[in-house]
Amino acid sequence: MAEDSEEEAIAYWLYTRRRGRQSPRLDDEPSRKRRFWVHPIISERYRKGHFHTLYTDLREHPDFWAFCRMSVSAFDCLLSSLRTVLTFMGTNMRRSITPEERLIVTLRFLATGNSFASLHFEFLLGTSTISRIVRHTCHVIWTRLRETVMPQPTASDWLRIADGFNDCAQFPNCIGALDGKHIRVKKPPHSGTRFFNYKQYFSVVLLALADSNYQFIMVDIGAYGSTSDARIFSASRLGERLRVNQLSLPEPRRLPGYAGPPAPFVIVADEGFALTHHVMRPFPRRGLDVRRRIFNYRLTRARRYVECAFGILCSKWRVFNTSIQMDPENATLVIQACVVLHNFTRMHNPFSAVDQNQYPTSSGVGLDLTLHRRPGTAGIGSGHVCRLFQQP
Repeated sequence: MAEDSEEEAIAYWLYTRRRGRQSPRLDDEPSRKRRFWVHPIISERYRKGHFHTLYTDLREHPDFWAFCRMSVSAFDCLLSSLRTVLTFMGTNMRRSITPEERLIVTLRFLATGNSFASLHFEFLLGTSTISRIVRHTCHVIWTRLRETVMPQPTASDWLRIADGFNDCAQFPNCIGALDGKHIRVKKPPHSGTRFFNYKQYFSVVLLALADSNYQFIMVDIGAYGSTSDARIFSASRLGERLRVNQLSLPEPRRLPGYAGPPAPFVIVADEGFALTHHVMRPFPRRGLDVRRRIFNYRLTRARRYVECAFGILCSKWRVFNTSIQMDPENATLVIQACVVLHNFTRMHNPFSAVDQNQYPTSSGVGLDLTLHRRPGTAGIGSGHVCRLFQQP
């Protein structure tokens, strides 16, 4: 009898451990009833919620841009593209949340970085409901708009991008500026140090190729924060297609003002990337002569466009200013949506207040070339860079 009772105790302990609770509910124990069918605070959503009290008035006010980080016309265009997949059927018990409200809630989360609990008291929606809305809307934004605002470049597109870098940065045959940015996230459970980066916080990496208009051409999102940018680029789809020459790059062409052999089109990057046929990095900083100093200066002028693109992205979508309180999979959805919205707003509102105040265009940037000139040397002209490509 003692052995039977011991076996029953062990079986009961295994059962409760597997079920994840201390004790199973008895058959005669009454089931727990919900306190409210609809919480009294949430029931006031149509009368006191932010969307129902502010949306109509904001559409007639210039502060709509500050609320959604885009103009009314851009918002309407975005809504028309997503309306069909954001529309759900209502029931006899509840009305479905409209596409306008779903999009406003998502944009407000991306624009402020507020927690779901904070948005719950603003829009008077359930916390879990807001979480599902944000995840679904970010996924829809990425899948529906990616091919429109970030298409695969063709040979003519690469030539247009190269002309833009030549005009703005005086760096010819440049088809993009490459760099990675660490996006802070909360520590995923049981992840060890995979997401812990050299800056001493947990992150996922956004690797991006940007053009001279601060728009993203290609991105790779979601790599471990502990991985270097060069390794991420090597394993990314962009790096693989660049190695096998599947990016539809134009044929090499001569540099302006240089009669030598044609030069290939290149991507500019920092010292963390390897030097290849289509990736250009600066010379090591030690023992630089004048010609190499000029080259590094020109390359830095071209590479700063991807840094400015990251700055515009984080200034506009302030969810990146704090740690994203999501698991890496959902944080990747948020980053993907912000990248697409960044290009979308650049196309519809290219000269917004945030961009002009903090990241002016190259035509308004004053450059002091005397800082890069040694005493007794000649000035730095735009023609010098043409000869540097062919130096040994």
